[in-house]
Amino acid sequence: MARKRLAAVALAVVASLGLAACNSNGSSPTGSGTAGTPVSGGTLNMLGAQDVDFMDPNISYYSVGYLSLRLWSRQLFTYPAEPGGKNTTPVPDIAPEIPTTANGGISADGKTYTIKIRPGVKWSTTPARQVTAADVVRGIKRTANPKQPFGGIPDFHDLITGYAAFADGFAKAAVTVAGIKEYIDKTPLPGVEAKGDDTVVFHLNRPASYFVDMLTMPALSPAPVESLDYLPASTELGNHFPSDGPYKVDSWVPSKSINYSRNPAWDPASDPVRKAYVDKVVVKEGLTQDSVQQQLQTGEASADMEFDLAPAASQIPALQAKKDPNLSIGDTASTNPYILFNTVSPNNNKALANPKVRQAISYAINRDNILQVLGGKTLNPPLTHVLPDVITGSKQIDPYPYDPAKAKQLLAEAGYPNLTLKFLYRNATEGSNKTFQTVQQDLSKAGITVTGVPSPNSDFYVKYLQVPSVAQKGVWDVSLSSWGADWYGNGALSFFNPLFSGEPSFPPVGSNFGLYNDAETNALIKQAIAAPTTDSAAELWAKADARVMDQAAFFPLTNNKQANYHAAQVHNTIYVPSLQNFDPANVWLAKDKQGG
Repeated sequence: MARKRLAAVALAVVASLGLAACNSNGSSPTGSGTAGTPVSGGTLNMLGAQDVDFMDPNISYYSVGYLSLRLWSRQLFTYPAEPGGKNTTPVPDIAPEIPTTANGGISADGKTYTIKIRPGVKWSTTPARQVTAADVVRGIKRTANPKQPFGGIPDFHDLITGYAAFADGFAKAAVTVAGIKEYIDKTPLPGVEAKGDDTVVFHLNRPASYFVDMLTMPALSPAPVESLDYLPASTELGNHFPSDGPYKVDSWVPSKSINYSRNPAWDPASDPVRKAYVDKVVVKEGLTQDSVQQQLQTGEASADMEFDLAPAASQIPALQAKKDPNLSIGDTASTNPYILFNTVSPNNNKALANPKVRQAISYAINRDNILQVLGGKTLNPPLTHVLPDVITGSKQIDPYPYDPAKAKQLLAEAGYPNLTLKFLYRNATEGSNKTFQTVQQDLSKAGITVTGVPSPNSDFYVKYLQVPSVAQKGVWDVSLSSWGADWYGNGALSFFNPLFSGEPSFPPVGSNFGLYNDAETNALIKQAIAAPTTDSAAELWAKADARVMDQAAFFPLTNNKQANYHAAQVHNTIYVPSLQNFDPANVWLAKDKQGG
C-alpha cells in the first residue's frame, strides 16, 4: 500500500490520513531533482508528526511503514526509484529476474510461479546469513498470525493455495510467542513451497496476471527465524527484527524516534534498487506541519526530508507560484481521502444501517467545498466513485451531486428527519480538521448535526478504525480514511476485496472499517475475480463500483495528487508512488550539509 494499500497512504495536502500504499499512474512529478554527482556519507534527518503503524514487514500496511521498510526490508520484486514513470513497473529485488512462461518462471496454466533467490542477499545476523526460500515461506505464514494479522489478507486469501485453511487454523493458535512459533513451524502452507534454499514455488488457485505486482507488497517479504522470538507487530520485535536491506534499525521509540545505520551484511552488488548513499537515517517524530516546513525551507542541516507530513494545503499555492524546485507534485491512483460511514452504528436507532440514510448524507456533502479546503481541484481532482481512472474497470459515474433538498427528502422518507452524527477525525492534522469543519457546516443545511470525536494521530487507526467493537459501540458514525491500489493497472481487486467484500474484509484482516456487508456487492466481487479475461473483469468491476455507490458504502472525494517537500541539500529526490514520498534509500546529501 493500503495501501495504501495501504494499500494504503500519507496524504499530500491532508497529511497522512490513511493506510495502504497509494500508487501513481506513471507520470513524472515536478520537482524531482536527479542532477549532480552522488556524494556518500552523512545523516539523513527525516521529520514527522506520527509513527509507522508497525515495524514489522509482514504486518505493516501503511505508506509511512512502507517508507521505513524501504531502508531495511527487501521483497522478491519492488518498484524502483527511477524518473520518467518507470517507478510503477515491478523490477527484480531479491529475485534475480521477472518470471515469465518463456524463462520457466510461470507455468503454462498460469497457476504456478517458480522464483529464485538472488545470492548475496543476507540478514544482519551474527554471523550474516543468506536469505532463503524458507524465509519467504515463513514471512507469508506470519501474515496470518492471530496477534496482529496483515490488513490486506483479502488480496490473496483465496488466491494462494491452502492459505484460507492455514489462516483459519492459525486464528485458533495460542496468542503467545511459543504458540505462534509452533503453528508456523509445524503447519504447512501448500501454496508456498521452498525447493532447496534458493527456490520458492507459489501455487495459485487460479491464474493471476497481477501476481508479480502483488509480490511487491512488503507483507510478502521473507522473515528470518529470529522473527519468531517476539510477538508479531510488537515494539520488541521492531527493535530486533534482522535486516536484509542496506540499513538496520538501531532503535525505535514509538511516536518519538527511529534511528537506522548501515547494515554491514548488505552487499550493494546484490541490490539493484537501493544505492544507500547516506550512512545513517534519523527520524524525529511529534512535530507539526508548520514547524517541519519551516525547518526544511530554512535549510537547517538537521532537517532534510518529511517523514509522514507534507506541506500544508494553504502553503502549496505559494510554493507552486515561485516554482520552488524542492516541491514535488506526483500523481496517484487512489481514493484519498474518502468519507467513511459506520454501517453498524447503534446511534440514531441504527439509522446508518439504512442505505437511504447513507444516500441522503451523500447528497448533503458538498464535495467542492471539501476539495477547496484541501488545496483546490488542481491538487485534488474530484473522484465520484470507487475506482480511479487508471484502474481497470473504472467507469465515470456521479450518483450524488450536491443536493441538500434531496437529502432532506430521503431522510424524511427513511423516517430519520433529525440525525446527530459523531465525526471521528485527527485534530492534529490540518486537512482532517478542515474536512470535519466543512462537513459539519454543509450537513447542517440538510438538518444533520455533526459533533466531533477528535483523535491523536497515533490512535486514529489502532484504537478506533481497526477495532470493530469500537464501531459497533457507536463511538463514531462518520470518519475519514484513504486507499490506493496495492498494484497498478489490473488492480481493482485491491480496492474491493479489502474495503467492500463483507465479513472477510472486516478489520483487523481487512480495512472495511465501516463493516459494510452487501450480498450483491460480494457476489459481483467474486464474479469479477473469477472472470476469464481482463475485459470481462472490467465490466464486472464497473458493476461492483456502481453497486457500492448505489448502497452509499462510502463517499469518495478525490484521486489526489501527492505533494512532498525536501530541503535544498537533498539530491536525487525521486518520488516513488508506493512510498508516497522520495525514496530515502536513494537520496544523497550535499557535502556541506550532511546532518548529524
